[in-house]
Amino acid sequence: MSKVALIVTDMVNDFLDPRGALYVGPAGRSLIPFVVDKIEETRAAGGVVIFVCDAHAPDDREFAHFKPHAVQGSWGSQIIPEISRLPGDYREDKTRYSALHKTGLVDILRREGVSHTDLVGVCTSICIMFTAINLLDLEFPCRVYREGVADFDLEAHLFALKHMRMLGVEVI
Repeated sequence: MSKVALIVTDMVNDFLDPRGALYVGPAGRSLIPFVVDKIEETRAAGGVVIFVCDAHAPDDREFAHFKPHAVQGSWGSQIIPEISRLPGDYREDKTRYSALHKTGLVDILRREGVSHTDLVGVCTSICIMFTAINLLDLEFPCRVYREGVADFDLEAHLFALKHMRMLGVEVI
């Protein structure tokens, strides 16, 4: 039997709350019900739910390209209140675009016997795309739900979906 991991990416206040430092906008808010449903569905099917969240140092080099956001321990780095993290769920903090860069994500996937990954969250053209491609490189089949991802920029969002599909990510 194959085990699925749902990787919930950057569903944090700084991206999804209108007061957040890098608010994605209405597109981000609109995916919340879908993400909540996928989390519940994954749990009910015996899958693994893994939250990967930006958690930057105050002087992170990423702030040369994006204004400071999701500083470790801040309100902005907390998972939005609409989403409940339950015992048995994982949280991995990340400081780069890919959720696999210097995190324990691969160890969790292997320890849990995961054979397939599903991705939801923000931002499609950055963290979702880099994570999905890195998962494929490590031979974890990957699925991205159109209804479950959003971006700051619609053109970048559409490009990322097309690009991921071209590289072997299942985009549904």
